[in-house]
Parts: sequence; structure tokens; C-alpha cells
Amino acid sequence: MDNMLYRLVYMSRNNITDDDKLQEEISDILDASQRNNRQAEVTGALMFNTGCFAQVLEGPHDKIQDTFERIQCDPRHSHVSVLAFDRIDARLFSDWDMAFVGQNAQRIEQFARFNEKSGFDAAVFDGDTVYQLLRMHLEEAERV
Repeated sequence: MDNMLYRLVYMSRNNITDDDKLQEEISDILDASQRNNRQAEVTGALMFNTGCFAQVLEGPHDKIQDTFERIQCDPRHSHVSVLAFDRIDARLFSDWDMAFVGQNAQRIEQFARFNEKSGFDAAVFDGDTVYQLLRMHLEEAERV
């Protein structure tokens, strides 16, 4: 059995078009992610803005693949682009079934600028940039 850990970083377009249901939809995504990830031994973090999602998933290779397949089939996402998929020695988000890092206005603004600058061309992004942004945001949230 493969005990190695992997990290997947991806971005996708946000297809949630009903602003009145936006918070409810994000809450549903987080609830399902936390429940499913706990069972699958997958950890990670999600960042969201009105244009797109960015997410880091950490765990066993097959569990990440299963989780990512569900994400790609979710109609709330489109233009799903893998930015990085690498073997790792340790989890950064080990305490989080799925952390939501969408509360800090400065980080959301940075994420929005990345999104605008790229014209949502995933080739402009790299996995490390998105990973570092999520990591910094989570570290700030934990200090508060």
C-alpha cells in the first residue's frame, strides 16, 4: 500500500451565479469537503472569490484523485486546472479537513489580483504561488 503523501493545487472558475445563494453554496461546499475529506484522510485549504476557487489537497495519491474527480464533476466549478501535483514529506494543513481561508480582505484582494492579471489563464499561475498564498492566509488566521 502506498503510504506516500501528495499535494495537489488547483484553480477553477466559480460557476455560482446566484449572489443570494453564494454564502449557502460556499457553506455547502465546505461542509461536504470536511465530511468527505475526514473519511478519505485528505486535508487542505480552500480560497474563494467571486471569480474562482483555489484549493490545496494533501493526502494519499488515490484519495486525492477520488476527491479531485468529485470536484471536477461539481457544476459549481468549471475550467478546472491542476497547477501542481507533487509528492510531499509532510502535510502543511494537517489540522484541517478543509480550512476556508476566505476571510482576510488583504489575501482575498491578492487572490483577486492574480485572477484578474491572468484573465483566468491557469498557465499564468503556478502551484507554489497559490500554495504560499493559502499558507500565509491560514497562518494569519491562526494568529488572530
